[in-house]
Amino acid sequence: MRPTRRKPAPPSTAAYALPAHWTPQQALAVFECLSLMREQLWLAYGADIQRAWRDDLQPNPVPTVIDPDSPF
Repeated sequence: MRPTRRKPAPPSTAAYALPAHWTPQQALAVFECLSLMREQLWLAYGADIQRAWRDDLQPNPVPTVIDPDSPF
């Protein structure tokens, strides 16, 4: 039997707040940096990422407890 994995609580929306004062050039620099980082992560950990993603998407069945004294 697989141990039940609980998903971590989603981060607060404050973690995603972006500065409103960036110039378009600054926003582009951050965007390009994140794109390069994503590409490098995929090259280094692609198979592991796919496996973890697949595991997260599979539903965790709730184990059924059978009561032998139950009439149904």
